[in-house]
Amino acid sequence: MVAASDRSAVAFSLSGGNAHDAPEGERLLDGITRAPEQAYLLMDRAYEGEGTRAKVSGMGFVAVVPPKRNRREPWEYDKERYKRRNEIERFFLRLKRFRKIFTRYDKLDVMFSGFIYFVICVDVVISVNRL
Repeated sequence: MVAASDRSAVAFSLSGGNAHDAPEGERLLDGITRAPEQAYLLMDRAYEGEGTRAKVSGMGFVAVVPPKRNRREPWEYDKERYKRRNEIERFFLRLKRFRKIFTRYDKLDVMFSGFIYFVICVDVVISVNRL
């Protein structure tokens, strides 16, 4: 999932439970466009590969991702900015409040994806009503 904040998703796709997230993440990057005010892309360590970081840089973003601990040549990253990644994790926690998502009862991807869209819409309505 590509999320803009703890309240909004930009794009998401489903992958197999045994598949690594990085290839799917790179495909999701193909579907987004960078707005002028967007400069940084915060990513989990799962996406710290050379190819993903190169793609992010080619799109005009600055990749904020820590290197894996076993990297031979680690790089510097903005640790203070990376702390904001918890906002994205809160978005996932908000989605997983719905039992149907965290238990994945649906057999069909189209049903599961539809419910994710539904939950995102419900979350937006709840957020607006709280204001």
